[in-house]
Amino acid sequence: MASSTDVVIVGAGPYGLSIAAHLLARKVPLRIFGSPMQTWLASMPQGMKLKSEGFATNLSDPDRQFTLGAYCAEQGVPYSGTGLPVRLETFVAYGQAFQRRFVPNLEDKTVVSLERTPTGFELRLDDGERVAARKVVLAAGIRSFGYIPPELAGLPEEYLSHSADHSDLTRFAGRDVVVIGAGASAMDLAALLRQQGASVSVVARRSAVKFQSPLGPRTLYDKIRAPMTVLGPGWKSVLCTKAPLLFHMMPEAFRVDVVRRYLGPGPAWFVRDQVEERIPIVTGALVTEARVENDRAHLVLSHADGRTVGISADHIIAATGYKVDVRRLSFLSSQLQSELRRADQAPALSMNFESSVPGLYFVGTASANSFGPMLRFVAGADFTARRLSAHLSSSASHRSAMDDVPMRSRQPTKVSAE
Repeated sequence: MASSTDVVIVGAGPYGLSIAAHLLARKVPLRIFGSPMQTWLASMPQGMKLKSEGFATNLSDPDRQFTLGAYCAEQGVPYSGTGLPVRLETFVAYGQAFQRRFVPNLEDKTVVSLERTPTGFELRLDDGERVAARKVVLAAGIRSFGYIPPELAGLPEEYLSHSADHSDLTRFAGRDVVVIGAGASAMDLAALLRQQGASVSVVARRSAVKFQSPLGPRTLYDKIRAPMTVLGPGWKSVLCTKAPLLFHMMPEAFRVDVVRRYLGPGPAWFVRDQVEERIPIVTGALVTEARVENDRAHLVLSHADGRTVGISADHIIAATGYKVDVRRLSFLSSQLQSELRRADQAPALSMNFESSVPGLYFVGTASANSFGPMLRFVAGADFTARRLSAHLSSSASHRSAMDDVPMRSRQPTKVSAE
């Protein structure tokens, strides 16, 4: 027999923990599975600093009291809303403290399968337990969606990896490494690999690496011309952060295009002096061939002017981002996969984050094509947690009220034909 609960949350990162905190405050019965902040611990390089400013890096509790700033004040950790990069270990410790305070019932277990049943869903855990749930919220993060370009995909895994595969970079000391990409992950990795004693080169498809600029003091004119948001300054960002429901109402093709194009690769300003003039960066280059030769990975790079250049290394790291594709969530049953309607392989969601499978919800990066670019970042956790918890608690309250009504009273009223 499977144990039963109203809501199951899969994932214990910023979104999963925030949603759980709100639901528990509303007394909604739930179970939540996952290791706290696991993606940040296992898929981000040690020593990294977050690209997001401190004020935009908060998990969401119902009273908006336990912010990153509040945690740092409690612990005596240096903090500033802007201008002082947030260290990865600080953010992870904050998330873990949030979990202990607001989600003490977190179960450090892995969901290995999810299937639909006549009354909802059944989940099977890595310890063999089966759990029945009426609603399931997938807050599984980005780890499953790491994207490797097809030009590289033929390399054996001992010569090729994704940036999300690396937390500890010490194994690359003394080795030649080529990092593919022009964004924050690529530049962060390149700088940290160099610190570990690796010989690093970067290959970027873009014609130039465009680093962010530090915010610095802002005049009244600056604030009017480009208001500050959790996504950075600008009126477009105002719309993305203040009107995710309006964004949801836009045509699907428009939404997908905006999410793909807006806030593209842009390394943080504080990494610039660790990379420029210290690490060779080949820009405007496409990888057209990748092979292994003499126990090294060899790449052929093509430039717009027709030139081709060869480059080799002991290992290639693809810091080429993430592409949401629900087919890569291997724990979803084939039936669920076939029933999910998609928007560019991401799940198409209702205004309450519900997929085309009733009772199955997706949050975080997987919901960005429905609600906008803010949902790709930690900053989207507050909007998500408040809206989804209100929806789920409302449906739970309705079901509880129905449970108190005698079955005969639930029969539809007969309507006269007159």
